[in-house]
Amino acid sequence: MKVHPLIAEFPMLSEAELLGLAEDIKTNGQYEPILLDAHGTLLDGRNRLAACELASVEPRFTTYQGDDPAHLIWISNALRRQLNQGQRAMILAKARSASKSVARADAEGFGVSPARLSLATTVVEHAPALVDPVISGAMGLDAAYEQARKNKAEAKTRQAQYDRLRDQAPDLVGRLGEDDLTLAEALAELDRRHEEEELRAHVRRIDDLRAADGDPGPGHARLAEDEEIDWNEAGLRADRYLAQRRERLQQVQQALHLITDNWSGLLHLAHHPDSAFTREALDVLAPEARALADRLIAREAETR
Repeated sequence: MKVHPLIAEFPMLSEAELLGLAEDIKTNGQYEPILLDAHGTLLDGRNRLAACELASVEPRFTTYQGDDPAHLIWISNALRRQLNQGQRAMILAKARSASKSVARADAEGFGVSPARLSLATTVVEHAPALVDPVISGAMGLDAAYEQARKNKAEAKTRQAQYDRLRDQAPDLVGRLGEDDLTLAEALAELDRRHEEEELRAHVRRIDDLRAADGDPGPGHARLAEDEEIDWNEAGLRADRYLAQRRERLQQVQQALHLITDNWSGLLHLAHHPDSAFTREALDVLAPEARALADRLIAREAETR
């Protein structure tokens, strides 16, 4: 027999309770008829129907004459049973997911707050395995919602990861589920590709800098492309060049600062080229330093 989707969400009596009801019906008869709609769908009396079958008693039926079967079911079950707000909200949320007619019903008309129904709906959508435990009372709605919220966040993260993979590496998307390739492994491969691209771009930038510096050596990128070295080695060589370049720059800058700080001494020599002081200062210099000093003094003398 077809059962209305809302009543299908209410838990049946336990086996012992059902056997007790069957014994009562067998002894005293079925007091209350089973309620059907005009199309024969069961609206109320699932336990009575099951008990009649156990007792081998022909069940009595009656037809519902109203126009709001969902409200009738709710009044007949949710409000007369020992159900808490979480259970009621979950029953309504689960029924709404399966029935358009129940989905259109006003939650507050069933005595369920929109806030509790919202929590229950999140559980139905993101933690369906916890729906029945909430309905049975084995788990509270708030605890189920916390797990559903975590599941929702994880699903959002996975979708974002999948979208990134689809946009940046569609070939890896095609391999998901094949060759035992997991999403995590595909993302790791995508990250590896990005790292390699960044490494190659880094090596080429350093090669351009070397060329601008006038370095005559072969480019590290070309050596890697020709497979004379791998890209990791090319990256190490590029970084080594950068470190040496920084060190040389510091040395040159320090030397220039020293020259600037001591330029007044050179000016004194240039202004008194034939003095004993100048001769004594220059005579003790090494040949290279003496040649440089002579050139600087001569150039300074020309500018006077």
